[in-house]
Amino acid sequence: MLTTGNQLKAARALVGIEQIEVAGAAGVHVNTIRAMEASGGMPIAGRAQNVQAVQRALESRGIQFLNHGQPGVRLVGKKEA
Repeated sequence: MLTTGNQLKAARALVGIEQIEVAGAAGVHVNTIRAMEASGGMPIAGRAQNVQAVQRALESRGIQFLNHGQPGVRLVGKKEA
């Protein structure tokens, strides 16, 4: 589950996409992505539906969100473009 801004930044870095690309894929404004990432290591404050849309967009690119004691991400393989 996507929980922190740093997790979002790390996920984007793993798949090599910009904020604008994530925003487009998730159907949210780029400022929403910026605000999410600005939370850093703290929980993302925002609409749950937006967080879920961003999570799905990144998962479709092979990202797996980890929360085994500490939030993390890993690339498990590209599922679809």
